[in-house]
Amino acid sequence: MSDRLRPRDLAFLAEETPSTPMHNATVEIFDTSGSDFDYDHFVELVRDQISFVPRYRQRIQSVPGRLANPVWVDDEDFDLGYHVRRSALPRPGSLDQLRELVARIVSRPLDRSRPLWEIYFVEGLSEGKVALLYKTHQVLVDGVETVDLGQLLLDVNRETKSLGGDEWHPRRRPSPTSLLVGAVRESFGEPETVVDTLRANGGTVLRTTGNAAKQTTRIVNGLAGRRPERETPISGVLSQQRRVVVVRTQLADYRKIRDVHDGTVNDVILATIAGGLRGWLMTRAESMGGLRQIRAVVPVSVIDRELEATSLGTQIAAHFVDLPIGEASPVVRLHQVSYSFDKHKQDGRGVAADRLAGIAGFAPATFHAIGSRVAAAEARRGFQVSVVNVPGPQEPLYAAGAKMVGTYPVHPLLPGHALAIGVTSYNGDVFYGITADRDLLPDADLFGTCISEALVELLDTVTGARPQVPRGRRKSPRKPAPKP
Repeated sequence: MSDRLRPRDLAFLAEETPSTPMHNATVEIFDTSGSDFDYDHFVELVRDQISFVPRYRQRIQSVPGRLANPVWVDDEDFDLGYHVRRSALPRPGSLDQLRELVARIVSRPLDRSRPLWEIYFVEGLSEGKVALLYKTHQVLVDGVETVDLGQLLLDVNRETKSLGGDEWHPRRRPSPTSLLVGAVRESFGEPETVVDTLRANGGTVLRTTGNAAKQTTRIVNGLAGRRPERETPISGVLSQQRRVVVVRTQLADYRKIRDVHDGTVNDVILATIAGGLRGWLMTRAESMGGLRQIRAVVPVSVIDRELEATSLGTQIAAHFVDLPIGEASPVVRLHQVSYSFDKHKQDGRGVAADRLAGIAGFAPATFHAIGSRVAAAEARRGFQVSVVNVPGPQEPLYAAGAKMVGTYPVHPLLPGHALAIGVTSYNGDVFYGITADRDLLPDADLFGTCISEALVELLDTVTGARPQVPRGRRKSPRKPAPKP
């Protein structure tokens, strides 16, 4: 019997539109010096590891009449070359050129008639580096049945260990009759599943009707010369195109601030984001309009018997934080963020960052995928931005002998949300991946600069501290200190 999609997965598919593709992405940059890492070697690495994630060779098959949720079936025409694609930048490719390529690729929805993932092997970066862009649908990686393929392709050892792969032969595609029989049998054996299916299908109709009503409202507003309503400067009707902004900082800076002001590295990261949002919005021509806070959903790792554990033995739950962008003092912003996490820290449910990063087989990509699923499930809770911060390993990782020197998460945008932020700490650095709507936030690059400046502002409150400049990067320009 084929595996059936769960109601939550069906909801992700129903919510997806051309302007809100529901896939996660990760950009990883590798130093190929001293290795023979190239496209052909990478394809063989994927071929060797893909047997450990069978879902990556399956596609979604609907049930006639929608009598039950769709099922996962083996793709009889599976073509690894279609999913692992070769691309290049004009040499020597810059990080800005890579960001533009990534933005264009993540703007396109995945083909639902095939397994829901793609990997781009991008050559031509300066200094002989290459980049990998992983693009995986939210229904594919749930952390329970399936982890992210990128997690399996990384190793703490430079030497590649071949596992031999497998002689894979797809199972025959189920016929429409067998799908109907399975749906009828399930309706007798598991009536609660039928209720979930009807609820999910009904929700699809309601969402379609609601979208039509919103479209009508936009047309009426256009005829009347009225601008669409926007709850915040980072809200609005999304286009089909994205911008991707990346920021690289050093973990040691966050630890200095934490050691002086208490709290956690996560608190300092969120305070940095709050300061970055404040600085960015203040540079815009439009007024902040008295906006004092931006509500963020921050998925966190917890220990909770009521939540389903991931295959790595932990659970992820939503936590809501009001980022105090109206507060001028960086220290007060940090303390307000820390206070919002006090209950989470004191109830004993939280999982420490070092413990999470120390889980055997841990890689940030899977936890970013789960975090984005949690954020999407909470979309109706009235937040304005999602922030997923995943502590990664603090030792170098390799793919086919090439050392990973950078990793940037690229999260999907939810309906009406023009901004999403992913953060990963890895090997002494902290990497920000910022996804923005291309039309609503044309100045998103400036937000990246403001993130760096907000970190400098916090460091200025630490006696004797100076920002650690990542290798190959110059310091961000400092803002003048505010007058007392």
